[in-house]
Amino acid sequence: MINLLRRPLDTEGLVHEITAQSAGWRYVNFSLYRLRANERVGQETGTNEVILVVVEGKAAFTAAGREWGVLGERMNVFERVPPHCLYVPSGQSWEAAAATDCTIAVCAAPGKGGHKARRIGPDGITLTERGRGTNTRYINNIAMENDDYCDSLLVTEVFTPAGHWSSYPSHRHDEDDFPRITYLEETYYHRLNPADGFGIQRVYTDDGLLDETMAVKDGDVVLVPRGHHPCGAPYGFEMYYLNVMAGPLRKWRFVPDPAVKWIMEQDA
Repeated sequence: MINLLRRPLDTEGLVHEITAQSAGWRYVNFSLYRLRANERVGQETGTNEVILVVVEGKAAFTAAGREWGVLGERMNVFERVPPHCLYVPSGQSWEAAAATDCTIAVCAAPGKGGHKARRIGPDGITLTERGRGTNTRYINNIAMENDDYCDSLLVTEVFTPAGHWSSYPSHRHDEDDFPRITYLEETYYHRLNPADGFGIQRVYTDDGLLDETMAVKDGDVVLVPRGHHPCGAPYGFEMYYLNVMAGPLRKWRFVPDPAVKWIMEQDA
């Protein structure tokens, strides 16, 4: 079994590097950089398309042969303001020069080169409430299926208040059977407020062959290759996560856990 819980590699520089090969799947790649002011980082996109998410801080970006200026606004992710992001198609390159200390997520999946580089947000990204009761959470959709500027990436941010659940009622998207369900691999990059707290994420299948419950710390990444994957934020600790999904079809269709399907029907 591939380890689903990935702790940070370091506190600075390249903090996470999850490739499709190291994850044991085919589509999603995720890396994360924490840079000091004036540090630089850059990559070739190769066969992947990329969405760069400025999680915190500010950086000047060059990508696909042009300068995009300084992107970023929030200095702490829990300010909840919309993120500044940059889409870079396959077959291009990008570079970031940190204007302040900053955290940059690199979300990547196979690309076809059919879209142009472009800024994403903060305009057009609105923090949206979802769920009710202790299932209430707040969403920043960065690139979901109604956005037509990606080949395969689906990217979103979720803020879960203390004492609440999200990615819940439990659901899975691990079969290629559209329109009933789609196959989407997924990563969760977690942050906690206060940072010394913890959250809970369970990844499990209906047959019980996969059933892992993990205590996630600030900065951890969880891989979801298949199965249901709810998250819980204990009282006193707010949870943020950045979701990256991709698969053979850029559609998000899921099937609930039969044990909680009644909750979805009740909330409909």
